[in-house]
Parts: sequence; C-alpha cells; structure tokens
Amino acid sequence: MTGENALPGDDPHLGLTLSGGGAFGAAHVGVLQVLEERGIHPGIVTGTSSGALVGSAYAAGLDGATIEQLALRFRWGRIGNWSWKPRWGLLDTRVVTESIHRLLGEDPRIEDLPRRFGAVATDLRTRQAVTIDKGPLSAALRATIAVPGILPPVRLGGRMLADGGMIDNVPHASARKLGAERVIVVHLHAKWENVRMMRSTTKIAALVEDPTVVLVQPEMERMAQWTMRDVPRLIAEGRRAAAEALDA
Repeated sequence: MTGENALPGDDPHLGLTLSGGGAFGAAHVGVLQVLEERGIHPGIVTGTSSGALVGSAYAAGLDGATIEQLALRFRWGRIGNWSWKPRWGLLDTRVVTESIHRLLGEDPRIEDLPRRFGAVATDLRTRQAVTIDKGPLSAALRATIAVPGILPPVRLGGRMLADGGMIDNVPHASARKLGAERVIVVHLHAKWENVRMMRSTTKIAALVEDPTVVLVQPEMERMAQWTMRDVPRLIAEGRRAAAEALDA
C-alpha cells in the first residue's frame, strides 16, 4: 500500500472512479480540476481504458493544470505504434513505457505511487474484471487500454488481459476493494452508450440512490470520441458536470 507515500490533504477513504471512452476521457480532466479547486482530494483512484490513463496521472501526483496540458497535447501515437508484425492487434503498445518514462522519469511500480491506484482490465479467459494495483505502471496501462483487434492483450500474472470496458466500464467496485468508503464516480456516455464493447454492468440508477456515491455524468453528445478535436470542449463539460453534481 502507498500509505507512507500519501499526499498531504488526501482523504484515504475517498475513492474516484473514471470510466473509459476513448477521447471522451478528456472530460475527466475537468472533473479533477473542479475537485482540486474545491479542496477535494481522493486518496484512491480506479479507472479503465482512457479513465485509467487520466487516473494514473492523478495517482502519480500531477495537478489538474499539468494533466490538462497533457490532454491537449495527447496523440494516439503516445499509446500505440503501427505494428508490422500484427498478431493480437494492429498497434504495438510498448510505446506506453516510453511515454511514462518521458512524463515521470521512470516506469514506477503502482504500489509506489503517492495515491492508491487500480487499473481495471478484463481477464479474457474468465471474462471477469481484474483490478491491477501492483507492478509496473506501464503493464497495467497497456492492459486496460487493450481494445481487442486494435491493441494487443497483455499477459500479466498468468492471465491474458484486455480493456476493462468489455466487462464493466464503470468499475466503482474496484475502488471499494482498495478501501474506499465513499466514491466519486465519473460516468461518461451519460444519456447514450454508443460503444457496444463498453458495458456498464454497474447499475447507474443504483449509484444515484447510494448516499456514499457522488455521480458525475458529463454529456458526450455531439463530441468526437476517436479524434482529439473536442478536447477543450470535453474538459469544459467535465468541469460543468462536476460542479453540478457537487452542488447538488
């Protein structure tokens, strides 16, 4: 556990769960900024796919302004390069390790991050969600973003792992497993789910009724999901949705 590395002011019992959704994940940046401005600092963060990418930056201790700059500069080549020897996917995700080194100066172990972090992936054999909260950060991120047919699955701990969104795109239960008593859940695709692969086994209606959950639902309608052209708008929408949920 990372208790000895915890950042001052963090709430060790407050979790943050960030769902996946390609470029829509930029909305998470706006949510993080509003939490930061209001002095709300979750000590636990879990996510899948793009939610795990943003969540890992937060878990590493980066502030909202820095994460915004990363989002504005992000290109898909940071997580995958064309593979001339495709086997399990068209792109090679080993470039993720290089990106992490450039950003953090190393490829840290998850348990050494200043905030508790879990990347959620799918075990392709058992079809169960797996929370990766130990080991190299790069391996966890390569697993959680591994969209079948595009990005190759990752063999980790004897399991073949791929994108967690195939099983549950709102993995708030993983934050509970890591010790969260209360959870801020950011659910993208609030009014519509246009990615068949990404399923919310979590019942959103149940989260609305749960007094230990704050549900933030940015609205993605008319936003680009697989290009980065709407990143500024997505960040702004994340800020709007977070403010609305917290004020409520």
